[in-house]
Amino acid sequence: MRRKQIILIVASTAIFFEALDIAILNLAIPLMQQQFRLEPESIQWVQTVYVLFYGGFLVIGGKLCDTIGRKKIFMFGAGLFLFTSLGAGLSPNFIVLTVFRALQGLAAAMVMPSALSVITNTFTEPRERNRALSIFSSFAAIGSGCGLALGGIVATYLGWRWIFFINVPVITLALILAYRYIDKDVIAGERRFPDIISGFLLTLIIVLISYVVHNLPGFSQHYKLLTGAVIIIIAGWYFFMRRERRQKEPLIDFSLFRSTGTITGNGITVLLGAFFLSYLFLLSLILQQNMHFSAARAGLILFPFSMCSFMVSRYVVPSLFKKMTVLQVGILGMCLMFSGALLLMTAILYNHSMLLILLSIACVTGSGMSVCYPSLTALAIRDIPVTQQGVAAGICTTSYFLGAGLGLSLLALGMQLINAATGKVNHFTVLVISGFALPGVLWLLWVRKKIS
Repeated sequence: MRRKQIILIVASTAIFFEALDIAILNLAIPLMQQQFRLEPESIQWVQTVYVLFYGGFLVIGGKLCDTIGRKKIFMFGAGLFLFTSLGAGLSPNFIVLTVFRALQGLAAAMVMPSALSVITNTFTEPRERNRALSIFSSFAAIGSGCGLALGGIVATYLGWRWIFFINVPVITLALILAYRYIDKDVIAGERRFPDIISGFLLTLIIVLISYVVHNLPGFSQHYKLLTGAVIIIIAGWYFFMRRERRQKEPLIDFSLFRSTGTITGNGITVLLGAFFLSYLFLLSLILQQNMHFSAARAGLILFPFSMCSFMVSRYVVPSLFKKMTVLQVGILGMCLMFSGALLLMTAILYNHSMLLILLSIACVTGSGMSVCYPSLTALAIRDIPVTQQGVAAGICTTSYFLGAGLGLSLLALGMQLINAATGKVNHFTVLVISGFALPGVLWLLWVRKKIS
């Protein structure tokens, strides 16, 4: 029993640091921006490349667990995360930092599915497994909450580099315990190696789309480079689709996208990812640049709402699923997101009203995300056969992170067009991210008669 508990703690460390790493960076971004002397639309790449590489290689990471072994992939992914954390903290310039962040996203894409696989194969009794998965999931909320609080405090008093260095000792300990306690891999039968080339093609396409979107305002100066990127995107998509049709085990099985529920769930999950990370990015800039709060103070403001999110996930969401349909819960969640954006716009118009900002945070990070994500995932997999629901859930997670990367790039485009004169976040900037939430609400309302 003691061995199982250690394995659960080690595996939960993975989702803790995945959530921590995304949250902790948001409050350190203004300090990085100041040190590297970058515009807000440029510094967002440090977050964008992470979520794009994470989302692009997540399916590959899951399939590698089956072919190479969950323990090997966990050890490799955790080791790479440790190395890239150290490299990011020691980065001499922004380009090197961005490269290490991209590799960190790749590492997370290896660690997350392998950690989940370790848990499901260690805890085989249904009740025991459900309890372990519940603890595993709760570490995401704890990681996000700690990231928002620690990110501000660490960045303020120790410098932004330490938000990466704090990963090193904990992951080192996790690697030692994983090597000692996780069972050796046993691969039953012959397993087909996953199509890594398709994974690289998909990630390259999404990164280039983000790059083109980000640089559209300067098209006249860089039209040759951007035109070349568009040509590569079109050619890459052609070869990707061609490979997918020829593979016996494609990276993404497009036959899964036959039902309205699956298409809707994944489509709105893309919008959710675009909205949520863009919201956190803007909120950090508003608190620190517009309102001149320190990163530590901003973190302490956000921390209670992350704990509120944990409580909503644990107690409120299960009750909602008993009283409402999955679609109704999804509509409620997206309405909370859209309301949060409207409140944030209004707060800026009314001289950065703290009350309205707190209400906005309560709608988005305090409750909306906890309601949206499980309902949209449930909607995406409800019409999928049981034998393929694991793959479908992985695709839904991929949709979220790819949406997050594209959303940050679209936000950067909006900031260049809107904030060229002031360099600060204004209500028009927030209007850009509300454009991610409103279509989600309208989409769900439109399909409510088709999905019973």
